[in-house]
Amino acid sequence: MNQNTEEILKIVSDWKGSFCGAYSIRENGQSISRMSSEHIHIEPKKDKPGLDIHVDDGTKGETLAIPACVTVPGLDDVVYNDFFIGKDCDIKIIAGCGVHNDTGEPARHNGIHRFVIGEGSHVLYEEKHIGLGKGIGRKTIDPVTVIEIGKNASMEMDTSQIGGVTDSKRVTRASVADGGRLVVHERLLTEKEQRASTEFAVDMDGKDSSVDLISRSVAKDDSYQAFHSVIRGNAPCSGHSECDAIITGNGKVSASPQLDANDIDAALIHEAAIGKIAGEQILKLKTFGLTEEQAEERIIRGFLK
Repeated sequence: MNQNTEEILKIVSDWKGSFCGAYSIRENGQSISRMSSEHIHIEPKKDKPGLDIHVDDGTKGETLAIPACVTVPGLDDVVYNDFFIGKDCDIKIIAGCGVHNDTGEPARHNGIHRFVIGEGSHVLYEEKHIGLGKGIGRKTIDPVTVIEIGKNASMEMDTSQIGGVTDSKRVTRASVADGGRLVVHERLLTEKEQRASTEFAVDMDGKDSSVDLISRSVAKDDSYQAFHSVIRGNAPCSGHSECDAIITGNGKVSASPQLDANDIDAALIHEAAIGKIAGEQILKLKTFGLTEEQAEERIIRGFLK
């Protein structure tokens, strides 16, 4: 493991020299360290790069870490990880990734994750993305997440892009069965000339299923963000989509939430708000001795928390 990989791991996955529980560390297109636990089984795929991960029925209180790092220029890393979560589980998955680039060549990571979540299970999924390095080469991260939530199961996704990524396209597709629940909290920061797009598409197929999509983002300098969400209520269900964005400098944000009610008992709502930081917020913090720039950064940190 090289020094840049260790730096990324500390930021995106709380690496402290080791992981507690099952894990797999991916560096520059290769799995460099991997360990299963008694109830979480990690096996390499035979037909393409990636892993098959099986979690036994009734597994509770365990953590799985699967960070990925790209630290060499010119690499286009694509990985396919499939997660099969048994019944009545309650686990945490940490899936951060980062690209470090000190050259003019592009580097990219594309993680394609598929989840099949068994009846009555709960999954907390944390995913942090970051770009590091002083090079002018593109640092691209394009995650794809496909989720099948079983009966009375739930998944909480906490995803964040915390700086330095020049280009990203984040795609999440999900289907939710009877009594299932999906909660997504996205936090996104772009600056300079960075570009980021988010696409959510959720099918509420089961009775009493629910989804809550919340995106908070800040577009600074000359950066651009696009947000598009689609919630399809195909059964008696409830769905909520919320996009809040702050723009500073010449930042631009496009938000287009979409609702499709395909059942008379589908209760769906969406909210979208885009604007600059209120002047009175800046003024109040300046009375405590902060400069305008410090006040703005304090507000942004709180907004993205």
